[in-house]
Amino acid sequence: MLSPRIRRLKLDHESLKQRFAEWPVIRIVGTAGMPPEIYRFQYSLKGLYVAADGSILERNEHVLEVNLTLGYPRRAPQCRMLTPVFHPNFDDASVCIGDFWAASESLDDLIIRIGRMIAYQEYNTKSPLNGLAAKWAAQNTQLLPVDAQPVAPPLSEDVPTATPITTASPEPATTAPRVAISDSPSDQSDPWAGKIVIS
Repeated sequence: MLSPRIRRLKLDHESLKQRFAEWPVIRIVGTAGMPPEIYRFQYSLKGLYVAADGSILERNEHVLEVNLTLGYPRRAPQCRMLTPVFHPNFDDASVCIGDFWAASESLDDLIIRIGRMIAYQEYNTKSPLNGLAAKWAAQNTQLLPVDAQPVAPPLSEDVPTATPITTASPEPATTAPRVAISDSPSDQSDPWAGKIVIS
């Protein structure tokens, strides 16, 4: 009989393959283990990095490594970028996901959320891993997001999904930086669209 962890790993693998099949923004480019415990994902979207001369430049391809340790899913996956990224919630060794990881969260949603972070569609300047990036983001909100394209693939009409909770009247649009956690996503093709965090 399969252990709960192995069942979860198999379910994650099937969900990832199904959700990102034929989706150009996020691709699985490597795995290790059977079922996989280590993944490499390639993101094709704009993000930022710091060049050798200190200038902040755009980058269109990013590679993320995700390690599902023995404590997974109770413990968050270990995530680190294999390509340089300039973002308040990333450093050379890790991606800050502890604030929103829960064992009930699906791995594919986490991968989408990290993509949204790379594109500066989500960021948190209150508890940064990279203080310089947090300061830069706070001073340059008019430049963000770096890439506004949907990170999540469109929801398949063949797959039943939960009905989202909607509010009676949507909030009016505002240009001031704020924390926005919406019950009704503004873009139905991207379930994270209503959960942008701008501090």
